Amino acid sequence: MIFSQRVAQMSKALWKAVEKDWQNWIKPYDLNINEHHILWISYHLQAATISDIAKFGVMHVSTAFNFSKKLEQRGYLVFFKKEEDRRNTYVSVTAEGEKLLLEMNDNYFNSERDILEGSLPIKELYGKFPEFLEVKSVIRNIYGEDFMEIFEQGFKNLENSFDSHQKASSLDQQGESNPSLPTPSDEK
Repeated sequence: MIFSQRVAQMSKALWKAVEKDWQNWIKPYDLNINEHHILWISYHLQAATISDIAKFGVMHVSTAFNFSKKLEQRGYLVFFKKEEDRRNTYVSVTAEGEKLLLEMNDNYFNSERDILEGSLPIKELYGKFPEFLEVKSVIRNIYGEDFMEIFEQGFKNLENSFDSHQKASSLDQQGESNPSLPTPSDEK
């Protein structure tokens, strides 16, 4: 019981800070946390079912569906069926949705980041941010290996996307451009 209560209290305290940072980051874009999370999952899975979004977003299927429909109405997601799988409905991020995600990533440091700031002393001491190996193991035991694979792949995709976007921004500043990524003139 003591272990479970300790995990509950620590998780709640951590979530409160995460939620505050997350809400402050996405507030200028008129999104809520569920909408941002659905965009992020859809972007990294590229063709996700509502069930996939619910599973990897740790939310109820109806929540995933309802917020996905709102994002579709705003032009950030598109629903479609695959020829080889007509039973399932898939969701994918539109060009407008991808542009929004990249803009949000670019503006991350324009908002409060208590979690990042709270982790910097650990990074300074050990040369890296906390990896939460034990927490990952517990999550893997609860949600399964495929959950953790998608989790890790999503962050690899995010890192690659961020690196590519940063390189493109650097090239733009040097007078070169990368047509596959949005430029400041595209954002107007």
